[in-house]
Amino acid sequence: MQPLLEIQDLSVSFAARGERVRAVQNVSYHLQAGETLGLVGESGSGKTVSSLALLGLIPLPPGRIDSGSVRFEGQELLGLPARQLRRIRGKRIAMIFQDPMTSLNPLLSVGRQLTEVLEVHLGLGRREARKRAAKKLGEVGLADPEARLDSFPHELSGGMRQRVMIAMALLCDPAVLLADEPTTALDVTIQAQILELLKEQQERHGMALLMITHDLGVVAGMADRVNVMYAGRLVESGSTRELFRAPLHPYTQGLLASVPRLGHAPGERLFSIEGVPPDLAALPAGCAFDARCEQRLERCCDERPSLEPEIPGGSPERQAACHLIDEARRMTAAQGGPA
Repeated sequence: MQPLLEIQDLSVSFAARGERVRAVQNVSYHLQAGETLGLVGESGSGKTVSSLALLGLIPLPPGRIDSGSVRFEGQELLGLPARQLRRIRGKRIAMIFQDPMTSLNPLLSVGRQLTEVLEVHLGLGRREARKRAAKKLGEVGLADPEARLDSFPHELSGGMRQRVMIAMALLCDPAVLLADEPTTALDVTIQAQILELLKEQQERHGMALLMITHDLGVVAGMADRVNVMYAGRLVESGSTRELFRAPLHPYTQGLLASVPRLGHAPGERLFSIEGVPPDLAALPAGCAFDARCEQRLERCCDERPSLEPEIPGGSPERQAACHLIDEARRMTAAQGGPA
């Protein structure tokens, strides 16, 4: 089955301090209709940049798409004329941006920003667009939605602005939704309501969802598959169940170990990954996680691991970029087991 959205070898860089900073490097993944893919990793790992590149929202310059392909419903999006891309962006592929305060126009009312989407993409009249916008605001949990249409972004709280952004993204019932930290500013009750709304949209319209988040609990409850990013690269991917049950990459293991659990003893310190991510302008020749990894091997310093299946010839959905997997295969082969 052809994927609804397919990304191949996407690389993005930015000009900074007289050199190119490689923010995203050779990222590949796909999304099927109705599927949820979680994208996790520390801040600065390239999650948001890779998603903005799909919609042609990288500022050129200083940004530059160095290589790759982005195909939606079989159509190549990279290099598509701006007018054609605008017909897809916001209608067929929508995005919930991470910071609603800077994403919403402070000079326009909430209602005008919502109705404009419906007028441009669906051709609705002003009255019908306003009615539909108010209904969507109500669906995302905003009280008195009719009155909120006349509010300006600065008159709303952070959580209310977040709900406006979510409503805007869902107005045209998109085929693909890129959700960048969609529930960060919401309390747990509204968060559960929003996640349930996204699930309903998927069931009703077959919407594919890319969930970009730091919240591994949200990923565990929402995603079918998970991609883990570090220093601009994918370092592990797999089904949510497999990845949470047996993470392969030391970075993924560290992320899961740092999640607070009810079974922790009182006063027990939470696990943390020591060190900081590397400078993207001066990445090491070997594994980017080498300096922070407690399981590093001698070859990790000089040889960059590639993203490969856990088992040779196995499922391409279960992959990791780590030399430890190669060593485990060699030990198994040496003991006479299957390679």
